[in-house]
Amino acid sequence: MAANDTIADMLTRIRNSSLARHQKTSVPSTKMTRAIARVLKDEGFIGEVSEVGEGVKKTLAIDLKYTGKNRQPIIRKMKRVSKPGLRVYSNRKELPRVLGGIGIAIISTSRGIMTDREARRQGVGGEVLCYVW
Repeated sequence: MAANDTIADMLTRIRNSSLARHQKTSVPSTKMTRAIARVLKDEGFIGEVSEVGEGVKKTLAIDLKYTGKNRQPIIRKMKRVSKPGLRVYSNRKELPRVLGGIGIAIISTSRGIMTDREARRQGVGGEVLCYVW
């Protein structure tokens, strides 16, 4: 994995932590990771997100959510779509639907980072960052 792909790093950390049934995970805090965490929280995939640390060493502490008595992770799959080596863009007419609307696609648009649903509502396209379901 490329060291500068903060998004893939974030997805991997969340995926690994939820598979290991951890309560929390931390990812380096950047504008991008904060925005993605906000979308995931708004969509109910993760719990509280808080910023910890100072300056360059700031990290996001993310509370993971589980469901049922067996504590199944709410996030079943996270898939990176657009990578640094191969960017994937889609205009507003071709925005992907994830599992027929059960999952979300996180899109980076000119109006900020949002779900495919929100982008469709605002009529904007952008870079397809990842799928979450």
